[in-house]
Amino acid sequence: MARLFAYALVPLLILASSAEAQFFSRRSSEPAEPAGPVQPWPYPAPDAQDWWDGEWPVAAEVLDPLGGRRAGRRERMTAVDNGVDANLYRLWGLPPLQWQVLRGDEMILEVWVRPSGSVRQMVTRVVVRQDDKAFVQARAGLACCEPGIARRVDINAELPEGAAAQLRALRNHDMWSAPREVRVTEAEDTADAICVEGTAYDVTLMVPGRSVSLRRACDRAEIGQVADALEAAVKAALGHDTRFDVLFPRGADFSRARTAYNQLIESGGRLQAARTNRAQAPSFTPEPNRTEEGAAAAPNAATGAAGTER
Repeated sequence: MARLFAYALVPLLILASSAEAQFFSRRSSEPAEPAGPVQPWPYPAPDAQDWWDGEWPVAAEVLDPLGGRRAGRRERMTAVDNGVDANLYRLWGLPPLQWQVLRGDEMILEVWVRPSGSVRQMVTRVVVRQDDKAFVQARAGLACCEPGIARRVDINAELPEGAAAQLRALRNHDMWSAPREVRVTEAEDTADAICVEGTAYDVTLMVPGRSVSLRRACDRAEIGQVADALEAAVKAALGHDTRFDVLFPRGADFSRARTAYNQLIESGGRLQAARTNRAQAPSFTPEPNRTEEGAAAAPNAATGAAGTER
């Protein structure tokens, strides 16, 4: 009788085991980690005190090409006056331009794109290091109506070999000697640009000891003066994320603006300083071979360790 009871019990145990397995398999299908950016600690969160005192991983090279580099005792910080606050850079997930330390023939080219009829904004930064590596950091998002940047798209990538040389060719371009803000003068007629419908571009070049910021809004001739810089920056950012690419239906083509600028010059017109123009940030000539002893041309991973202020 006991044996008969045991045989009858076996199917019930199998069914119970199967139901239990299905229950746990449904639970295990849930993600083990929260959605969004990868956190520096395993999920769930670590000990509360360890969150503040524990070591944090160093950011990947493409996220911070200069590796949190700090100025040496004999180095001076390059002044930047492009209208972008350091905290705004943080909101976009970018190291503040004001805190970047450049050496030798290094450079940063940065472009902010602000359409007048939309809250969409785009920013592209290309960094050229002394080791002939070049990187692009691009962002796009909705700069309105939420505490952060809504629908933010992040691009961080190393550029192909040869990109550094092409970007360095822009360092001595004539555009960097132009006024910060301009207006179009055609013969006897002068017009101040009021960006009612179009796109404004803020372009900044930063090299050791000097930064230059230019604002060009709406008028094609204005934009054409900085077309070479715009094409270089936008081209570097395209092809990494289609959500970013779709915001530039013409790609990195600014030929129409360049043609408008050339026609203006050929017809005797020019771009002169606008009434709102102001001086560039103060510059200085860095002393050669006066960097901190032992400072490397490439980023030092140690400077990105815990507690480093970026």
